[in-house]
Amino acid sequence: MNVLGGLNPELLDGVHRMHFIGIGGSGMYPLVQIMRAKGYEITGSDVNEGSIIEAERAMGIQVFMGHKAENVVGADMVVYSAAIHEDNPELQEADARGIRMVERSVLLGYVSRMYARSICVAGTHGKTTTTGLITTMLELAGEDPGAVIGGKLPLIGGYGKPGKGNHVVIEACEFAETFLKLSPDIAVLLNIDNDHLDYYGTMGQLKLAFKKFALLSRHTIVANADDEGVMQIAGSIDRDVRTFGIEKGADYRAVNIQEYKPGFYEFDVMEWDNHFAHLRMGAPGYHNIYNALAMVTCARVLNLTAEDTEAAAANFKGMGRRFEILGEENGVTVADDYAHHPTEVAATLDTAQKLGYKKVWALHQPFTYSRTRALLDDFAGVLQRADQVVLTPIMGSREVDDGSVKSEDLAAKIPGCVVTAGLAEAAQYVKEHAQPGDFVITLGCGDVYKAAHMILGDGQF
Repeated sequence: MNVLGGLNPELLDGVHRMHFIGIGGSGMYPLVQIMRAKGYEITGSDVNEGSIIEAERAMGIQVFMGHKAENVVGADMVVYSAAIHEDNPELQEADARGIRMVERSVLLGYVSRMYARSICVAGTHGKTTTTGLITTMLELAGEDPGAVIGGKLPLIGGYGKPGKGNHVVIEACEFAETFLKLSPDIAVLLNIDNDHLDYYGTMGQLKLAFKKFALLSRHTIVANADDEGVMQIAGSIDRDVRTFGIEKGADYRAVNIQEYKPGFYEFDVMEWDNHFAHLRMGAPGYHNIYNALAMVTCARVLNLTAEDTEAAAANFKGMGRRFEILGEENGVTVADDYAHHPTEVAATLDTAQKLGYKKVWALHQPFTYSRTRALLDDFAGVLQRADQVVLTPIMGSREVDDGSVKSEDLAAKIPGCVVTAGLAEAAQYVKEHAQPGDFVITLGCGDVYKAAHMILGDGQF
C-alpha cells in the first residue's frame, strides 16, 4: 500500500485536501483543528456520531457516516488511525487511486515541526495531566500555544488547539513507539513503568524506546530525578538535562509540602538553592506535585516566570477522565479516572481515601488480557486500597480473548470483590449498595466511564 512514514519534509507538498478516517476520535480532533487552521481543506468519516463530530461540522467540515470508497474521491492525502484495518474500503480506494496515506502519528510528527518550539511529554503515567498543565501555563501567559492532548482540557474546551503562537505542546505516547515520530525541542521524561510489555517484551526494550525519544530532543531534556529508569537514560546521553524531583537532589525541587485541604497540596519550588515559586495545586493528589514540577522546569527552559507557574497550578483543576468529579446521586459522589495501570490506580485511590468520604468504591474495568495477566497480583494489591471493589469483564481492545485470564481471577485475590456481567450491571450494583457519604470512582481507559453516568442517571442501562 502507498503508506508514507518517517521524517519527510515534503510530506505535505501538493496537499490541499485531507481526508481523515476516524475523524471523530479524540486523537484526530486536534490534528483536524491544526490542519484546518493552517489552511487545508478537511473531510472525514466515522461510524458513530458524537460531540467531536458535531464540533467539526460546526467548523464547516464535511463528515460522512460510514466508511465508503467514494468518500476519499478528491483527497490529496488520507490520514488514518492505528485502529483502522488495511481492508477498510477507504484505505483500499486511496491505495488504488495512488492517494498519499499516512498514519495519524506520522502527521503528528510533522505537526511537531510546524511550530518554532515543540514540547513533547512522555512517561508511563501523568503525561496527559502534565501536557494539560504546560498548555495551561502557556495559555494563561498569553503565548497562545498549539496543543495535542490525550484528554479534554476544560480551559481550551477540547483535546487540543491550533494556536497562533510559537509553541506546541504534544502528549508523546510510547505505545508501539509512536513517540519516535516526533521532533521535540524539549523532551519531558516523567517516569518509566512496566506497561506495554506485550509490545516491547522487556523493560530493557521499553527503556531503549524512551532513550531513542530523548535523543530526538533538539534543545533540552526535562527529567524526573526520582525515577530510576529516567535517570539511567538522562545520565547516558549527550544532551542538556534539567531535573525535577522531591526525594533526591534536582535542579527544581518541591520542599515544605503540605495539604491545605484534604488531598490538595501546596509547596515551595527551589531552583537550585534559591526559592523560585510557591505552588498551590488546584487539582488533588500527591502525584500531581511531580507533574507540576515538570511544568515548572519547562517554564524555566522557556524563560517564563514564577507567576506564570503559580497561575497555572492554581487554575488547573484537572483533565477530563483524570479524577474527574462528575456529580452526586442520593448523597453518593461519583467520579471517573483513566487509571489502567497499578501505579495509576494506587495514586488515584490514595487520593480518594484522603478526601474524607465514609467509604471509597472502585468500579474497575480491566483493560487488555495481556496487561491483566502480567500484572494480576499488582492490580489485586492496589485495588484493595478501596473499601469495596466492583469489576466488569476485561475489555480486550486490540486483543483476542484466549481464555487464559478473566476478571474472576483478579476478584479471587481481593476480599469482598464483586464481579458483574457488564457496565450496566456494575452501575446497578453500586446504585443498590452505595450509601450517602460514599465516594464511587470508575477506573479504566476503556468505556467504564459510561457506568459512572449510569449511576448518576444520565446514561442508559
